Formats: sequence, C-alpha cells, structure tokens
Amino acid sequence: MTVNRLIYLPLGGAGEIGMNAYVYGYGPANKERLILVDIGVTFPDMDTTPGVDLILPDVSWLEENLDRLEAIFITHAHEDHIGALGHLWPRLQKPVYARRFTATVGRLKFEEQGLPIEAINIVEARPATVEVGPFKVQFVPVSHSIPESAALVIDTPAGRVVHSGDFKLDPNPVVGEAWDDARFTEIAAERPVKALMCDSTNVFSLHPGRSESSIREPIRELVASRGGLVVATTFASNVARLKTLAEAAKAADRSVCLMGRAMKRMVAAAEQSGVLTDFPRTVSPEDAADIPRGNLMLIVTGSQGERRAASAQLSRGKYLGMEMKAGDLFLFSSKTIPGNEREVLRIVNNFSEMGVDVMDDGGGRYHVSGHANRPDLEQVHRLLLPDMLIPMHGEHRHLREHARIGAEAGLATAVVTNGMIVDLTGEAPVTVGHVETGRLYLDGSAIVGALDGVIRDRIRMALNGKVMVTVILDDDNEVLGEAWVECMGLAEKGRSGVLAEVIEGELNDFLDGAGRKILSDDDKLDEALRRIVRQVGMEEIGKKPEVTVVVSRLMAE
Repeated sequence: MTVNRLIYLPLGGAGEIGMNAYVYGYGPANKERLILVDIGVTFPDMDTTPGVDLILPDVSWLEENLDRLEAIFITHAHEDHIGALGHLWPRLQKPVYARRFTATVGRLKFEEQGLPIEAINIVEARPATVEVGPFKVQFVPVSHSIPESAALVIDTPAGRVVHSGDFKLDPNPVVGEAWDDARFTEIAAERPVKALMCDSTNVFSLHPGRSESSIREPIRELVASRGGLVVATTFASNVARLKTLAEAAKAADRSVCLMGRAMKRMVAAAEQSGVLTDFPRTVSPEDAADIPRGNLMLIVTGSQGERRAASAQLSRGKYLGMEMKAGDLFLFSSKTIPGNEREVLRIVNNFSEMGVDVMDDGGGRYHVSGHANRPDLEQVHRLLLPDMLIPMHGEHRHLREHARIGAEAGLATAVVTNGMIVDLTGEAPVTVGHVETGRLYLDGSAIVGALDGVIRDRIRMALNGKVMVTVILDDDNEVLGEAWVECMGLAEKGRSGVLAEVIEGELNDFLDGAGRKILSDDDKLDEALRRIVRQVGMEEIGKKPEVTVVVSRLMAE
C-alpha cells in the first residue's frame, strides 16, 4: 500500500528576511507532486557581495525534480516575493498564478526579459480555485503595504494548509482590501486547518499594529507647514503611501512629481489593474523645474539609501534638473531595513550639510509597518485554530520566538529553516530530510552560483589588491627582456621604494637564476612567481595580493 505524505520545504525566507521561496508537496515519499509559493530576491551589500545586483534563491533542487513541479503561486508583488520570477522562470517554465495587480507587475518583468506573458495567469480571489495536481489553491485577500496581497488556502487530501504570505490587520489600508476576520473564521469553519505557515517579521513588536490611514493626517499637516521644496521617499511598491503623500501635496496646493522608474512603474501597474483610482495628477521633472519651490513636492525612490536612486542623487547635488536647498524638507516615510543604516545615514548627513531639514520615522508619525505585530499574530492563531504552526518569513530569532508563542498556546510547532523537509501529515511537524540550499547572484546580466568563486575572488581582490605579472620566453626557454608587473588597488610605495619596481627586481633576480626545469614548466613557474609576489607584498606593505601570472612563449617561425 502506497503511503502519501504532505511536505513543506522552504528554499528561502525561513531564517532570513527576504528571498522567499516555499515548496509544498503531496504524494509518496520522494515522489510528491510539488508547488512553489513565491520566488523572491534579497539585496546585496558591498561588504559581502560587492558588485552583485540581486541575490536569488538556489532552485537546483526544483530543477532536479522539475517533472514533479506543477505550478508557481505568487502571493504579492513585493520584490522579496516576486523579484526572482523573471530571472529563474526560464529554468522552471511552469504556469504562474497570481492576482491581477501582482500578475501585471510580473508580466512587466516578463516583457522586459522577452518571456511569454501568457505564462502568468490572473486568478480572482476566493472562492475562485486553481487546481493543479493534488492541490486546490485559493487566494484570500489580506491587507499589506502593497495592493492585492493574498494568503493562500492550500487544500490537499492530507488536510488544509494556510500560507499567510505577508499581512497586517488593517481595517482601512487606503489602497487595497481591508483585513476581515470573518474571512478567516469561515476558512477554519469550512475545513479544519492542519497547518498555518505564518509571517514572523514583527513578532517582537508587542503593541497592536497601526492602520495605514493613521498617518494621513500627520503627513498632511507636515507638508502644509513647510514653505520650501518638499521631497518624500518611501518604498516604491507602497501604493497607498504614494497616494497619501500625493494627496497631502494636493491639499497644500503643491504639484506632484514622481521620480524613479520603479515608482512610476508601480503607479502605472496599480492604475492599469484597477486598484488605484483618483491619484492626483503628476508633472514631469521638466515641467517641475518651472514650478515655484513652495508649490512643488517630489516623491522619489531610494528610501533604503540605494546609491543610484533619486534620494541619493539629490543628496549629492542635482538630479533631473532638481536640487535641494537650505530650509527644504526631506521626509523618509519608511523604515530603514536592518543592514541599510549606513547608506541611509550617508544621505541624511549629505542633506544636513546642505541645510535641508530631514524627518524620519523615529517617532512613528510618518510610517507604519506592513506586517502583523505579536498581538495580531496571536489573533490570527485564534481565528484559524490550526493543528500546527510553522513560523516563516523571519530571521531565526523571529521564527524561534513565534514558535514559542505558538507552543504556549498549545499548538504543535517547529522552527523550520531553509532546506528542511518537514512532514505535516501527522499531528505534529516531523523533519524527514534536508536539501542543500544556497544563493544565486545576479551579477550584471549573468547568474552565478555562490560556490562558483566569482564573488569570493572579487572580495579577495578588494581586500588584498591585485598584481599582474607578465613574462616572455623564447622556444629555448630563455627569458626575453625582463618580467614586468601591474599593481591594482595597492599602495604605490612600500618600505624599499616603488612597489612595482621592488616586485619586478625580485622576480628578475629569480628568473636570472632559475633552471631550465622551472622555466620549461608553466605550472612550476607560475607557482614560483606567485609566491615571490605575495612574499614581497607582505614584506613591503603588509599585504598578500591576488596574483595573475601570464607566461608568453614565442615560437621560432
């Protein structure tokens, strides 16, 4: 008799914030039919991933089991949930299902990369149901900081799973659907919930979450109180916040100018999909230049200090003909994501030097989170009454704390991190296997693996500098001329003089005395020259540089 099981496998997003990718499976062990929920990105930093554009989940395991994968479901259009879709879909090539706004954003990504937009299917909210393999999936509207976010109800022969996605309990989210307790009470009454996979981002926030609508009046008062140019930044995907900011500008008799490609794209996608209406009319940067500063408000990208975004560029001087001056206001209507503090602070200090007044979220007046706080999470637990709780979307400390809360409430629970295969079939989650998970790097237009050595070599060059050695030999293995070096990222002078000259002197002394056995063997010659360069570097400047040796052999005609 074949025994089927229901499994859960996070490939990203469990033990970290970002790069969400979760696999569900049902069927015989190691032959389960699979679905993938979300396929997002996380963002690089110059310390650990220099030069990288995006970090993607490693989908190697899915590629190896591609014949078992039925479909991909996207809960909402934040980059940490949809950002890798266009880059990794060519490896998976399975149908994609999403709500209208999310599908619109996804199709724009597919168009940019020449992928078939018909692969992305628009799904209406529950009770509409997508049936793939042994799964029946419904999209349940939830409130979040982007329109048309959804939790998923995943029905299987082994029971009902609720995948929360990102959510908050907001009765008036300004744009998008309000949170409705009755939806979730109905879901639990209709069929018992075997497992709740739940957002853990704000589990350490002890007060109930605040509504997006609660900051409309404070922002309106702030904009109305200022006389010079007002500039505000927020997450480009937070369409409700963009509307709040634009309406505050309109109320203060200011024209609105959107700056930043991502922001314009999100507003266009929201209008196209019908979730955003009555957005105040905007002006182009060219027209904005002719409007008096006291009658203008710029809403710009770059709330996380991104170097090429509009906020950073304005902090360095002019951007698209606009510049900030003493007495102007710059508003961060956003929260700084941990890890981005240094970049944001650089912008704040740049503006301070200009005499610009900077307001941030220090007092919580101008930003609210899009994630449920601890009391809200506990409320959802009570609404759904799941047999088991699996925390997701959080660092390990978030998952562990969320699991502790669930256990205290009598729920079977477990801390499940990336790569763990968990069997949900019984009364409690049981770990039954492990998959190697990692990261892929979008580096320019190429996707490279974390173990390919590309980023490791780049970091080593950044830390240690680089020396290129060139040696020319004839067909008798005689050295022609002298070896020469090029030094990059290293101090010009060392203890004994110009570094390049000192290295060249040591190399040429070695070559003058080297025997035919070494000069005729490229590997031995490479190793010897490399060792000399690193030794001289250490003696002269205290660095062991990365070394590339080029040996050219001229053959007689």
